[in-house]
Amino acid sequence: MRLRKDDYSMKKGFIAILSMFVLLLGACSTGNTVTNAGGKSSKKLEKVTLMLDWYPNAVHSFLFAAKENGYFKKQGLDVDIKMPADTNDPLKLVAANQVDLAISYQPEVLVARSENIPVQSIAALVRHPLNQLMVPLDGSIKSPKDLEGKTIGYPSIPLDEAIVQTMIKTDGGDPQKIKMVDVGWDLIPAMVTKKTNALIGGYINHEKLLLDKEGHPMRTFNPMNYGVPDYYELVLVGSERGLKEKPGVFKKFIKAMTEGQKYVVENPDKGLAILLKHEDKTSPLDKDVETKSLQILLPLMDAKDQAFGYQDPSTWENVAKWLYDSKIIKTKVDAKKAFVNL
Repeated sequence: MRLRKDDYSMKKGFIAILSMFVLLLGACSTGNTVTNAGGKSSKKLEKVTLMLDWYPNAVHSFLFAAKENGYFKKQGLDVDIKMPADTNDPLKLVAANQVDLAISYQPEVLVARSENIPVQSIAALVRHPLNQLMVPLDGSIKSPKDLEGKTIGYPSIPLDEAIVQTMIKTDGGDPQKIKMVDVGWDLIPAMVTKKTNALIGGYINHEKLLLDKEGHPMRTFNPMNYGVPDYYELVLVGSERGLKEKPGVFKKFIKAMTEGQKYVVENPDKGLAILLKHEDKTSPLDKDVETKSLQILLPLMDAKDQAFGYQDPSTWENVAKWLYDSKIIKTKVDAKKAFVNL
């Protein structure tokens, strides 16, 4: 999760501000023709805008591979990959139909739907939690219950609080005996300076790797081993309206991205090289870190005997129930309507 507490619950009011003209001008061009240099007519590519969840990093390699290798173009799509100005933007903008697709998080989709925000997941990208509880490898904390009397740094996200409480309780500890400390996104400095005894909100493919590299090896506890349902860390999201009006476009997108993922799985070094060409200058990538990150990610993105992106209904049902039981959402959500397998 990459949202702060005061922005976590999105207000319904922004749904009223729809930017239909953005899509009409930029995306609704299927069937139009253009004349190429040889004087022959051909179908114009369909414009599709995709907003990432964060700055470009290893988890997005399949998207840039699909674009660079022409897989989107082969499906008749011209995909514009955008980085959010704020991490709260992707879900908001896709709900308002200002972008066609966005990468978000499974729990956030369910939170949004509990607030009647019309978004749906169309693919599971990372199938298991990356956000894991971290403690110093050489410390005395060997399991979550050992955190009683300790401080846990987090970026003030309600989901993170619920994850920690569930983990400690399941492990036989008392979650009332811990102290949650809001460290914002200064997760790494909080651990390096020993401001906190543990971290939640950091990812095993990012913060952990950076801490390891700086000489601060970490022990991690996977939430799914301590009472938190296994959930999709990252999902691909569209609006209900967009899915209703042009499902064929999204099916083509999934075909192309699947081809991109296959390319990265078979050619991880080449896939990473493509990604590095598209790094954001304000967030430069460390090749060694991203290489290790991709090695962690690829198995967690593998749907085994199902197609890349497949979503299991039971996963959605389990996560929705846990969110309600944990009081992250105040109303029950029909999990079956939160996603669609195209």
